[in-house]
Amino acid sequence: MILHQDTPPDGTVRDWLDHRAMQGGIAFIFPEDWSILTWSELQSDATRMASMLHSAGHKKGESIAIMHPNGRDGVVALYGALYGGFRATMINLAAGRDAIAYALEHSDARTAFVHDDAAELFAMAKPDHMRRFKTDHEAQLVPLPAITAEDHALLMYTSGTTGRPKGVLHTHASLLAGGWTTTIAHALTPEDRGFCVLPIYHINGLCVTVMGALVSGGSLAMCPKFSAKTFWTNAGETKSTWFSVVPTIISHLLHGSIDPDPETKHRIRFGRSASSALAPDVQNAFETRFGVPIIETMGLTETAAQILSNPLPPGTRKIGSPGLPYGNEVAILAPDLQPCPPDVEGEIAIRGPNVMQGYLKNPDATSATFAGDWLRTGDLGRKDTDGYIYVTGRLKELIIKGGENIAPREIDEALYSHEDVVEAAAFARPCTSYGERVEAAVAVRDGSNLSAAELIEICIGKLGKFKAPDHVHFMPELPKGPSGKIQRLKLSELTK
Repeated sequence: MILHQDTPPDGTVRDWLDHRAMQGGIAFIFPEDWSILTWSELQSDATRMASMLHSAGHKKGESIAIMHPNGRDGVVALYGALYGGFRATMINLAAGRDAIAYALEHSDARTAFVHDDAAELFAMAKPDHMRRFKTDHEAQLVPLPAITAEDHALLMYTSGTTGRPKGVLHTHASLLAGGWTTTIAHALTPEDRGFCVLPIYHINGLCVTVMGALVSGGSLAMCPKFSAKTFWTNAGETKSTWFSVVPTIISHLLHGSIDPDPETKHRIRFGRSASSALAPDVQNAFETRFGVPIIETMGLTETAAQILSNPLPPGTRKIGSPGLPYGNEVAILAPDLQPCPPDVEGEIAIRGPNVMQGYLKNPDATSATFAGDWLRTGDLGRKDTDGYIYVTGRLKELIIKGGENIAPREIDEALYSHEDVVEAAAFARPCTSYGERVEAAVAVRDGSNLSAAELIEICIGKLGKFKAPDHVHFMPELPKGPSGKIQRLKLSELTK
């Protein structure tokens, strides 16, 4: 298998795992117990897992549910399903019982790989016909069916914050393309070791880190979850060279008391931020303190993660922009679905090899999401004359006050400009005078005496009184999805 800069990977996940196993080397390190999984061991375990599934009567293309946190067993379950030609159905363990029950039922999965810690949740959420898969270490290997690049590989459900979750379908081709866009944007090589603290039941953790390592031939250090106390220590002891996180993690590290040692700081080439906008003040403060460049990016479940990335240093990184397209095309579309000229706001749209096949059992949603071969993201943005994209908001999150559109992001950034603010999000509240008014929620560092009045004054100074929040709510922690992205649309209900 040959990796090209200009063309996405051919073949299947099975082909690429066979290739990595033949080359040898470490695939994963798990700091939780410091165990190691080589590419050869992973191929052997995946082959055995795939054989057991076929021997149990499961057919190629069938959904196999996976309810695992990050760890060796979860990685083997994922690769076993992919290697066998099944549709790996990643279940978001943080989604809640109802959303999990819906995904298990909707996916038509008959079997689930279930971690012991998720067994009780599985028992409460599973359909009556579904069973927990039991590993048979005495099972014999059986011939596996042929699979192609266009066969289904992954089924992953969206968060469903505005309705029922949608099941996003990816093929082997689009899944590998997701790892490829990360590889070419960040110049990943077999010598790189990523540091994974995001859950692999989310597209960022699965495609950016797991598929990125498979395609680039590098390796991963994988933690069960993010911990500010152990982040820098584990990144150092595993000799990681890059990491992928989300803005809330960057903010928590910045407000923590632990710094990386000089050797770790020197070894880490970059940190990668995605899933939501990174406030420029937070990025600048992080880089000043830790000396690690942050590469802001953007991705979607529907695009196997990454669509945009800033270049690596010494390339031009534009703070406040998720960057340029790598491996796909990006356009800004007007309401009539025609491209907008530079610096004119419209909807961000994507086309390329990493785009999903569609939504499972939902042709209407699939049709509404595509304009020809362009996938409509629902994000508002503009493109500057250099081709960099600036995200200005979400169509569904816009605050419409007195008929004027207000993008919550600019209010978020004003709030983050105060050094005590760890998490921030503006949102709309129904209002009889203006239709909607602006409010915000923040979490601040321990010991802070920051008041709502101070934050409102900061917003007035930066944005004017019309856009400034009428009220700021203080919360211990803002609600977040599995990737760490703040769930803005939940805040109006939670702050009543």
